Amino acid sequence: MREQLQEIASTISRNKLRTFLTGFSVAWGIFMLIVLLGSGNGLRNAMQDSFGDLAVNSMQVYGGRTSMPYKGFQSGRNITPNLDDIQVLTNEFPDQIDQIAASVYHWGANLAYGREYNTANLYGVTPKFPEIKGVRVTAGRFINETDIKERRKVVVLDDMTSKTLFKGADPIGKVIQIDKMGYTVVGLYKGNNYSYTPRIYSPISTVFQIYMANKRDVGDLSFTVKDIRTDEQSKDFKDRLFARLGAAHTFSPDDKSAMYIWDVMENYKQGQMIFNGIALFIWIIGIGTLIAGIVGVSNIMLVTVRERTFEFGIRKAMGAKERTILAQFVTEAATTSALGGTLGIVLGYIVSAIANQVLPMFTDGMDVTVSPSFNSIAAAFGISVFIGVLFGYLPAKRAARLNPIDALRYD
Repeated sequence: MREQLQEIASTISRNKLRTFLTGFSVAWGIFMLIVLLGSGNGLRNAMQDSFGDLAVNSMQVYGGRTSMPYKGFQSGRNITPNLDDIQVLTNEFPDQIDQIAASVYHWGANLAYGREYNTANLYGVTPKFPEIKGVRVTAGRFINETDIKERRKVVVLDDMTSKTLFKGADPIGKVIQIDKMGYTVVGLYKGNNYSYTPRIYSPISTVFQIYMANKRDVGDLSFTVKDIRTDEQSKDFKDRLFARLGAAHTFSPDDKSAMYIWDVMENYKQGQMIFNGIALFIWIIGIGTLIAGIVGVSNIMLVTVRERTFEFGIRKAMGAKERTILAQFVTEAATTSALGGTLGIVLGYIVSAIANQVLPMFTDGMDVTVSPSFNSIAAAFGISVFIGVLFGYLPAKRAARLNPIDALRYD
């Protein structure tokens, strides 16, 4: 074995350019495949990060504007969901709706604590909001039913706002000023770093009382669904829900612009289908690049065998068996392909690591981690080595079968 390795090293050192070209063909194919697969995973991670911890089995109802007259009402009316719709959804769709939450918004609230100031969007919410919208409380607690009933001036801050106002100190129990009114901080949650204006949460009843003169209109209704397993069941449920809301707000069930129902699961499935298509396309391009490298390897191997046919003739004349010649040449081909594949993997992961350091600077904290899977890289590496060995074996076998005299005469 030692002698065989020494002979391989000697052959490689005598043919540096040819060995480099063979290894580079494999390395380039593997490198491009890693970069492409990593980019595809980065896009997928960004899509999943955009959903965050949002409940995938959820829907959201938003207001709109009517586009047609209905029952004596003219078109162009603003339709807005309200707190009464919560009872409608809860009482009339108990088999499909699980948890439900409502929220209202007050944009550009001014925050102050001591000499520190900030601006945030104040959301009035109900207690089920974090489970549905994916709000992760990291300290303290979220808004509860007692806060709603007593219209408490309490607030849940995002982590970045907390750092701005409290400079790393524990904010729980502290009182901050929101539009010159005191609110007690009861909790912290992990915010989205890529959101330009932070969100803070307070009881919906408090926001109604202070900013909306106790109106009952809400910005949106969110709820999780259950026992809906097919697209047909989902469509039937949304049609019935839309018709019932139409009856409650007096708009036509055919007027799709009066209210909007956002089906998170439907959008998630569409996103998955798009990225599965992108992944397939990336694999096609990557395999095409790998094949191009393999073709280069095969051409170099053919030339190598042609150049070494005379050498094979000498070995056979000295008593070397066919399998010994084949084993020597195949081992050389496998070694060259493996070295090239390893180089491609190392370069690919270096580029991926650099991209993971640079991309967050331009994506405001969104997860765009570029990381091809180990299994895909191992499969590509194995295929490249196998093809390199195969393209080395076939011409070498034909040359090794030649009569020693014919091999010595071969030009």
